[in-house]
Amino acid sequence: MATATFRFHGELAEFLARERRGVAFDQACARAATVKHAIESLGVPHTEAGRLTVNGQPATLARIVRDGDAIEVFPHEPGGAAMEIAPDFVADAHLGGLARMLRMLGFDTLYDNAFADREILDLAARERRVILTRDRELLKCREVMRGCFVHARKPEAQLKEVVARYRLERRMRPFTLCLHCNLRLEAVERSIAKERVPERIALRYAEFMRCRGCERIYWQGSHWERMREMLGASLAIRISAL
Repeated sequence: MATATFRFHGELAEFLARERRGVAFDQACARAATVKHAIESLGVPHTEAGRLTVNGQPATLARIVRDGDAIEVFPHEPGGAAMEIAPDFVADAHLGGLARMLRMLGFDTLYDNAFADREILDLAARERRVILTRDRELLKCREVMRGCFVHARKPEAQLKEVVARYRLERRMRPFTLCLHCNLRLEAVERSIAKERVPERIALRYAEFMRCRGCERIYWQGSHWERMREMLGASLAIRISAL
């Protein structure tokens, strides 16, 4: 066994027992345990660890814990988990509202409230998706390469959290995905759309989009304006930026 001193900073303290929050504490670790194994044994998913230091020096999750080590773990800085291209997501059963809002912004987000954990893990691995969840145990699975524990409980705050973590502001393509099927929308002729929408809508609007999956028709009506306002308020950005 090796006994090391740990300290978790910022929002990572939420994963710990109350008496361990905001303070350094000693913890016995299994022989040859890595930092990854050690922090997960304390309740912190490895996906939530940003910067690490051991004895004041930068370290990685693969570092072996040695007796007497002083280990400090920091959360991801805003944008610290940004990827080279806009990430695709898979959301668990508790994040339906967040999934819908990410789709509104144009981010490919798989969601089904019937998804089992195994399905989520398989989808994430096969399609290189980021797992969004409030289940810390799901993120501790060793095959998880990219994941995000969503701290907020309301969809609007959850959206702000995910957008900041992955620096999504400049990659938004609002209202380009079907909110139901998650497929890319395509322009459709007014003559075709009028067969699927109320007559008053066909007469009032000239531009329509269609989902090739469910065949739903979209247009920039009052519902579209309400979504713009809601997204703008959630992200504290000008609505015109959308």
